[in-house]
Amino acid sequence: MPQPTRVLLTGVTGFLGQAVLERLLSSTDAHVTAIIRPKGSQSARKRLDRLMRKPVFKTWRDAVGDAEAKRVFAERTDVLEADLSTLEHLEGPVDVVIHSASTVSFDAPIDECFANNVGGPEALYGALARSGLDPHVIHVSTCYVGGIAKGLRPEASVDHDVDWRAELAAARVARAEAEAESRTPERLQSFIDAATRDHGKQGPKSVAKASEQARKAWIVDRMVELGRTRARSVGWTDVYTFSKALGERVAEQEWAGQGHRLSIVRPAIIESALRYPYPGWIDGFKVADPLIMAYAKGALPEFPGLPDSVLDVIPVDYVVNVILALARLGHQGPEASDAGYYQVCSGASNPLPFHRMYGEVREYFLAHPLEDDKGRPIVVPTWKFPANNAAERSLRLKERLSSLGSRIGASLPATKATREWASSLSRMERGLGSLRTYVDLYQSYTRTEMLFDDQQTRALGAQLPAGTPADQTFDVRDIEWGHYWQSVHLPAMTSLAKVHARASSAKKASRSQARRLESGTDVLAVFDLEGTLVASSLVTQYLSVMGQLRALAQLPGEMADLVGKAGVYLQAERRDRGEFVRAFSRRYAGTKVADIERVVAGDWGQNLVRSIRPGALARIEEHRAAGHRTVLVTGSLDLFAAPLVPLFDEVVASRMEVRDGVLTGYLATPPLVDEARAQWLKDYAVRHGIDLSRSHGYGDSIADASWLQLLGRPVAVNPDLPLYRAASRLYWPIEDWKRG
Repeated sequence: MPQPTRVLLTGVTGFLGQAVLERLLSSTDAHVTAIIRPKGSQSARKRLDRLMRKPVFKTWRDAVGDAEAKRVFAERTDVLEADLSTLEHLEGPVDVVIHSASTVSFDAPIDECFANNVGGPEALYGALARSGLDPHVIHVSTCYVGGIAKGLRPEASVDHDVDWRAELAAARVARAEAEAESRTPERLQSFIDAATRDHGKQGPKSVAKASEQARKAWIVDRMVELGRTRARSVGWTDVYTFSKALGERVAEQEWAGQGHRLSIVRPAIIESALRYPYPGWIDGFKVADPLIMAYAKGALPEFPGLPDSVLDVIPVDYVVNVILALARLGHQGPEASDAGYYQVCSGASNPLPFHRMYGEVREYFLAHPLEDDKGRPIVVPTWKFPANNAAERSLRLKERLSSLGSRIGASLPATKATREWASSLSRMERGLGSLRTYVDLYQSYTRTEMLFDDQQTRALGAQLPAGTPADQTFDVRDIEWGHYWQSVHLPAMTSLAKVHARASSAKKASRSQARRLESGTDVLAVFDLEGTLVASSLVTQYLSVMGQLRALAQLPGEMADLVGKAGVYLQAERRDRGEFVRAFSRRYAGTKVADIERVVAGDWGQNLVRSIRPGALARIEEHRAAGHRTVLVTGSLDLFAAPLVPLFDEVVASRMEVRDGVLTGYLATPPLVDEARAQWLKDYAVRHGIDLSRSHGYGDSIADASWLQLLGRPVAVNPDLPLYRAASRLYWPIEDWKRG
């Protein structure tokens, strides 16, 4: 069989690309030049060399030995470091171009998807033409380029009149237009309002950061929605298939249309290898796998697919073998300008109905169940394949209930019960989000009434020489689906899922479990007071002090005034913790310092020390024993923190202006809460040589999040619900100090 001698390969770091590279090196003598862009600090060459350590090369490495494999890899691969979409010139000679680079996400932003799937081919074929090269181009596409259709889809050019140049130009300016719209006063104010509502207690910088993140997320969502709706408006299911169809048109017009040889390979849904490099080889979860694993985890109680529709799955080694056959046998058309089309699929010759795939998956996971986070086997649900509108109504109802639950939860007090409820609500929201994603993205593929013809692909297979090894053939009629699912693909998926689960669990455990304290004099332990060390608040503190300072006859009036201003204080607390501290501190105006000192030095101070939670006292002692610098930081007045001074190396509290021994009601410095405390912490670390990455912090409120996140060992102590949700999301330890 003829062999290609010089191959230009794109998409080499992707799932299909790395398998093609392995086959070129292990079964041909071709020299391969890969077009790769650098990524971060990694050069293109380093990215290519890293592929040798991947499992796809293991069979070849074992066969020839590591030293020989490395020698061949080094001698027969080159790198062209470039971004495909900006390619201008290529050095020859080149016999074959295998273009497999693409964005394969169904819901990618339209500009990114078009830049890779339409702009990439335009730049590549333009550079080939400008360089005077005339290779045989093998352009990898997808069976689903025909869009929303029914019946048998032929191996031929897709019949449409969409102008790819106009669509590419529109996609290129879409982000700039979305950027401009995101900066209108109305949009910006909506981002600010939402950020203030969710992050106001953390401080103005947190609000600004969240607002900007919301603006950027809005742009991405806008670009995704634009891709989705534009695709559907012209007859495609999603931006991926739409852009791949236009990429084919680029190849037809810009390459075959100019008299060059073009073969278009259209795989169906590519999954793990059947035979080579070994059964079950796959590089991460692919198209159908998230749906399968969500079902295996019990997260998909139902799915609106058509049970008798054909799910067109093809093992990756079959796709690679078709590409290699074309590279060896050459262009098959009678004329150079006649593009060849090869649909690598199973639906027409060896169909797999969706209900059969579901049956195989269900059977496998009943026999080999995954385990939940408590080690219990997960029993997979039974699907009844409801009508699409019934499933959609059910999903929308659950989404509305989840949203209502979130709004209710935001106003609930923090208790053990409400925290457990918040956790279950969070899991429900994640599950519904995943379900919505699966329904929106996958139902077009599980409700399809298309079949893909593969006559030309089978004719290509018939041209393979006698004696071609079985693992280099691609007759889909050889696939026994029961064996493939039960013994090849699903075991591979389960192994991969377990690896991911172990890695994720280890990461969560390393961050969410309290660690043994390491000794060190450059380590800080910062403690919040109200709600963390003690259960009291500024309000209860005030009432307890005034109960001893005011005459009994004055107390009803004091309470009435406090109740009357409760709304003002509540609004201030919701807007900004510092604003509340300032406003409430005004109540001390006219109080003599000596009177407060007398109360604090008596039973009040002793009661404060006794009220420290058992878990807090134990933790303070642990830090002091480890040589850490312990600091209490509070927005409360220093007068009230005085009894706690012996427990810490330092106490940092608010101070109030004093005039003639009387408190004025005005703080001498801004209260050290939320972002003010974060700034103080950074400055303190510099002045005292503190390593914040090894330091510890303990807080109870979402207002503490801005400074806790600066520390390497943050802990949420009896947190309010917003901090509980944030700590759960960030895998911070959550502790209950009410008990010892």
